[in-house]
Amino acid sequence: MSETLTITTPDGAFAAYVARPAATPAPAVVVIQEIFGVNKVMRDICDGLAAQGFIAVCPDLFWRIEPGIDITDQSEAEWKKAFELYNAFDVDAGVADIAATIAAVRALPGVNDKVGAVGYCLGGLLAFLTAARTDADASVSYYGVGIEKHVAEAEKLARPLLMHVAEEDQFVPKEAQKVILDALKDHPQIEIHTYPGRDHAFARVGGAHYDAADAGKANARSLAFFKSNLG
Repeated sequence: MSETLTITTPDGAFAAYVARPAATPAPAVVVIQEIFGVNKVMRDICDGLAAQGFIAVCPDLFWRIEPGIDITDQSEAEWKKAFELYNAFDVDAGVADIAATIAAVRALPGVNDKVGAVGYCLGGLLAFLTAARTDADASVSYYGVGIEKHVAEAEKLARPLLMHVAEEDQFVPKEAQKVILDALKDHPQIEIHTYPGRDHAFARVGGAHYDAADAGKANARSLAFFKSNLG
């Protein structure tokens, strides 16, 4: 069952896709988008989490630039649009919008007292920053782009973070991966898994680099992590 939630901030209001499980009360997970908006891939992730017993909420984080973005990775024009949005995106404002989403989700009927977050690509960076800057109870980052520039923020991280790193990620070069791993691998709240031979977005169903085996492995780890930390 899905619905639309409106989240109000001092800067304005934005929409979020909500997928609900069959039974509540339940923990919630905020799903943080890639650079393609709240598209079918993100909605399917929400629906999948709902089927596993979570209330899943995907906020429209591009609303400040252009509300309602819903594009794919299947054409050159859509990729061009996606990178234009990415380059115009304000990361700090995005994390503030995620914090507002978490607060709104905690107040939703049927949500127990736990709210996690999971993000992909751009959302992978935002999930890392969500873990550091918000009260999310547990966060998961898939192949986050640009985390190496923010590793110092891990000092603020007080709740569990799970990270999935693609070893052949074209958007996270080996030098950046080394910075991330060297800075974070011994952090008591962080669990990192690397995936040899995998490129960026290996868990995006239908994507050019999708790998069913490693996507399944990463998703199983994420599900176990959420069940352990969100109940």
